[in-house]
Amino acid sequence: MHYHSIENELIEQSSQIFKALSDPTRIKILHLLFYKECSVNEIANQLDMNQSTISHQLKYLKQLRLVKNRKEKTTNYYSLDDDHVMNLLEQTIEHIKHTN
Repeated sequence: MHYHSIENELIEQSSQIFKALSDPTRIKILHLLFYKECSVNEIANQLDMNQSTISHQLKYLKQLRLVKNRKEKTTNYYSLDDDHVMNLLEQTIEHIKHTN
């Protein structure tokens, strides 16, 4: 098989995704959003965390296109941007289970 190097831009973007997934709070948020669309308040209540912390993390995740939002009146509802996000988490969890 012939080796093809990865473009530097793809390497940088991949690195940013793994950086985002390295934070326990962000993993909790993504895991919750896998199951249902939620508002910031719902996420904060479900995870027993401060609303401002959740908002900050959602902004970061949205910049990386890991989550998306839709607005309904004055409330933003968040969901995973696509199935690839949860696939990354599931593969990681399965790897950990396999190696334990």
